[in-house]
Amino acid sequence: MPQVTANGISLNYDDTGGDGRPVVLIHGWPLSGASWSEQVPAFAEAGHRVITYDRRGFGDSDKPGSGHDYDTFAADLAGLLEALDLRDVALVGFSMGGGEIARYIGTFGEDRVRAAVFAAAVPPYLLKTDDNPEGGLAPEDVEGMQQGARDDREGFLDGFTTDFFSSGGELKVTEEQRQEALALEAKAEDRALVDCIAAFGTTDFRADLAKVTVPTLVIHGDGDATVPFEVSGERTARAVAGARLHVVQDGPHGFNVSHAEEFNREVLAFLA
Repeated sequence: MPQVTANGISLNYDDTGGDGRPVVLIHGWPLSGASWSEQVPAFAEAGHRVITYDRRGFGDSDKPGSGHDYDTFAADLAGLLEALDLRDVALVGFSMGGGEIARYIGTFGEDRVRAAVFAAAVPPYLLKTDDNPEGGLAPEDVEGMQQGARDDREGFLDGFTTDFFSSGGELKVTEEQRQEALALEAKAEDRALVDCIAAFGTTDFRADLAKVTVPTLVIHGDGDATVPFEVSGERTARAVAGARLHVVQDGPHGFNVSHAEEFNREVLAFLA
């Protein structure tokens, strides 16, 4: 896969090329751009130019050991769009990747952006605080996740990935698919793995969402136990004026794999 210099680092990316409108797929934690394998062929077949990339610290992108915060991630995305000269772009952010979309628009505006898709995404604000009682994570939850990743990375990720693909206590993908996700997670740098828990768990995107005016789709599984719909997707759909909402029945967090056909159909219909 090629590399592009963005915000002073090298980001690993893949580009299907083509003359269609560009779609940039932004992966979740702790995966890589390869986690979009169920989407890339379908989106390309529908006529889109599809770009995926690995976030700093993950996959085959640079692992500088720092910059694991949303201001930096948004600047990395801005560098990618500029380096590839992408315009009229649809940004599709899964889980942690939805934070990149919000912070990118909040910081850099919408000149290059045609549409936004928040898929099982972490905005508007996961941390439970006095002014955000609807948040889903207490500070000790964030700290506990970080400690688990530090103390027993392999065991922590094994359990996390099972929950990631489960709804109602039932695994919704094959064991082979779960193992494929674990293989992608193995490339994550230790520091990035831990730091990103604080990034997605404690970053407030409410002011960023208020700046989103492009057509927006919020798509979320109602069985998501990792980023529950009620504390994230439901609130984001309310926060963005005119947002379209689609709820995937019995969809776990990783519903772009478990419910790939429905996911692809709804996102492509929106982009059309």
